[in-house]
Amino acid sequence: MSATVTVVGGGYGGTAVAKELDDVADVVLVEPRDSFFHNIAALRALVDPAWADRIFLPYDRLLRRGRVVRDHAVRVAPDGVELASGVRLASDFIVLATGSTYPFPAKLDVDDSAAAKERLRTAHEQLAAADRVLLLGAGPVGLELAGEIKAAFPDKAVTIVDPGHDVITGEDLPDEFRAELRRQLAELGVELVLGTTLTAEPVPDPGTLKPFTVTTQSGRTLAADIWFRCFGGSVLTDYLADELAVARQPNGRLDVTPDLRLAGADRVFALGDITAIPEAKKAAAARAHAEVVAANIRTLLEAGSSADLATYQPDEPGIAVPLGPRAGASYARKYGGLLDAATTSQLKGADLLVGEFAELFGLVD
Repeated sequence: MSATVTVVGGGYGGTAVAKELDDVADVVLVEPRDSFFHNIAALRALVDPAWADRIFLPYDRLLRRGRVVRDHAVRVAPDGVELASGVRLASDFIVLATGSTYPFPAKLDVDDSAAAKERLRTAHEQLAAADRVLLLGAGPVGLELAGEIKAAFPDKAVTIVDPGHDVITGEDLPDEFRAELRRQLAELGVELVLGTTLTAEPVPDPGTLKPFTVTTQSGRTLAADIWFRCFGGSVLTDYLADELAVARQPNGRLDVTPDLRLAGADRVFALGDITAIPEAKKAAAARAHAEVVAANIRTLLEAGSSADLATYQPDEPGIAVPLGPRAGASYARKYGGLLDAATTSQLKGADLLVGEFAELFGLVD
């Protein structure tokens, strides 16, 4: 009989592990959503409804031998996973890949793809009718959303407010990269209001068309018709039980060993945003984690607990920030440093990797 590998979470890392191990184990992928949500392209889907159908990829062709269970994990112990339905999945190996939450529209908090698409379409209609847009947060999400809005609606006024004194602070990136993003944002007509916060959050709900005014701590009054929150991600790992819970830090992230196991749990791995690895939390990192986890489980299946396992080494700092389909900038030290808008469009901006993931999910004939 094959070993059972239970993968908790069907995001970028979890799906990669499940697919890689499908030929050597009985894989069970636990995921509450009915479709994979390609959130890399979510902001494009907000400004262009034609993208909404392209970023929800059904799970039914992902695995050939394994199965996808649509459910929530409520308790994970070293030997099994208990689901919200009451079912318990006895497991030889467990992979924790539950990812992170983030405010709409970068991520969604609904599990049904039809409801999610409707929410995106409603928000699009509200945005299309607005003349002035306020974005809170000058990180990658805020800048990407500003670029998408200006690409789709060049005449809209877009303002970004952030307490930092520059864009994308807190990451090990050179000043020239930030300067290039500021230059392009200025060309697009996006106003940056940096080094200050609002005295109070806007009264309307985010993504709702309703004119309002707000005041910054520096004393400036800003008027807008709609706003979006572009900060505030979090992880959910409170399902850990028994001795596994000691790996959980106060912020919810999990301490992992170099081979991506929880300390003291030889057959429980964790990957992606929920890990405490000091690196940018990106889909690319989750997929790199998945390669190590899948390789190590294969090794353990073949050679047992005495096997030498692969270790994960974080990549050099790098980032791609498209500002719509044709603008943006990237930085990758190993590829020469600052990369221009045309290269950024080739890497990410034009297709936003939709074709690559459609192929992964068996949706390309």
